[in-house]
Amino acid sequence: MNSWTRTAIPLNWHVLKKIVYISFDRFPSPKGAATHIDAFVRALGQQFGNVDLVTFPALVEASQSESDTSAEAWSAHGVQHHALEAPGANLFERVLVFRTLLWNWWQERFGADPVPVLHIRSIFEGYPIAREKRAFCRKLVFEVNGLPSIELKYRYPRVAEDQELLAKLKHQEQVCLDAADVILTVSQVNADCIRRRGIAADRIHVIPNGVNTQLFDFQPASGIRREQLCEARPMQILYSGTMAPWQGVTVAIESLSLFRRDAPAKLTLVGHALAKQKKVIESFAWENGVLEHVRLLPPVSRSELCKLHHQCDAVLAPLIRNDRNLEQGCCPLKVLEAMSTGCPLVASDLPVVRELAQDESQALLVRPGSGKAIKDALFRLVDEPDLAERLSTTARQHVVREFTWEQAQQALILVYEELLSN
Repeated sequence: MNSWTRTAIPLNWHVLKKIVYISFDRFPSPKGAATHIDAFVRALGQQFGNVDLVTFPALVEASQSESDTSAEAWSAHGVQHHALEAPGANLFERVLVFRTLLWNWWQERFGADPVPVLHIRSIFEGYPIAREKRAFCRKLVFEVNGLPSIELKYRYPRVAEDQELLAKLKHQEQVCLDAADVILTVSQVNADCIRRRGIAADRIHVIPNGVNTQLFDFQPASGIRREQLCEARPMQILYSGTMAPWQGVTVAIESLSLFRRDAPAKLTLVGHALAKQKKVIESFAWENGVLEHVRLLPPVSRSELCKLHHQCDAVLAPLIRNDRNLEQGCCPLKVLEAMSTGCPLVASDLPVVRELAQDESQALLVRPGSGKAIKDALFRLVDEPDLAERLSTTARQHVVREFTWEQAQQALILVYEELLSN
C-alpha cells in the first residue's frame, strides 16, 4: 500500500460542503490555462463557496505587478488558493514532487475525510486521486483540455519515440477518464476524441472557452488601405499565444515575408517561448529576410494584450494540421480575444476554429499551413472596402452572444448542480 492508497469513509454532503479544484499549472499567470482556471473557480466560489484551489505558484515576472497576474492581488469570493512549489530538473520530476506535496497538503487539510467534489485538469495531479477515487471524493470532475499522450511530443520530441512512456500516459489518462463522474471539455472535437476512448456521451459536457468582453473591449477595424501602407505605417499583424510548433508561428512569419514583397508589414509575436523555440523563430525569420520586421514579446497581462490588439490591423491564428488540432482538439483563446476586440482575424480553416467563427462572417478562414493563403487574406483586408469593418462588427456581436466567460460559468454551474443533485 502506497501513500495514495486509503480506505473510503462515509461522508454527508450537508456536513462537509467542499469543492477542491486542483491543477498542475502556474496560477495566476497570463497564460490561457490560468485565464480558464480563474473563470471557473470564481464561478464555483460565488455559487457554492468553500472552494480550495491548489496550483503551482505564479512565476515572479515583471508582468506580475499588474492586477490581473499578481499572486498577491488575486482573490475570489469563496475560494482559498494554495500554491505548491514543486521544483525538479524535468517535467516528470516536478510531477512526482507535486504529487508528494499534494498528498502532504491533503493529509493536513482533510486527514482521512473524502470531499464531496474534486475537480482535476490533468493526469499529473489527477491520476493518484482517480485510482483511489472513493477514498478522496464522492464525485470526480475531469476537465480535459489536452491529453499528454498527444501534447507532450510537441514540447519534448523524443516522447514520440518512447512507446513505453506513451503507453503509461494513455493508461493514466484512461484511469482518469473512467473514474470521472463528469468530463468537461472545450470543443466538439475534444468531445469526439474522448468518446473514441470509450467514454459515454452523457458523461461529457462541452463548455467552450470565453472572453472577458469588458477587458477585451471593442474598437472598429483600422480600415487601412494598401495605398496608405509605407515603412512609417506598415501593416501591423499580431500573433498571441505560446510559440509551440502546432500553433503555426513559422507559417505566420512566412506570410509576413510574402506580404512584404508587395507592401510593408510588421509582425508582433507575444507569448511564452522556450529558449530553443525563440532560436527557431529568429532563425526562420532571418532565413526569410524579415527578422528586423518581427517583434518577439514575452507574455503580457490581459489588459496589455488587449492594447496590442487595438494597435494592430489583423490578428493571425495559423494553427496547423496535426493530431493536436485535428484529433484531440482545442478552443483557441486567441480566436475569441481577437473577435472580441474587433481586430480582423485570419485563421486556419480547421474544425476547432469553425466551432467559433464562420468564414467571411466573423473571420477569414484559410488553408492551414499556407503562408500564401494568409498573405492573400491580409491583402483582402486592405484591398476590399468594408471587409475589415464588417468582419470586425460581426465578430464582436458573435462573441457577445455566444462566447463570454459569464456564459461558460453559467454552463459550469448547471453541470455542478446536476452532479450534486444525484
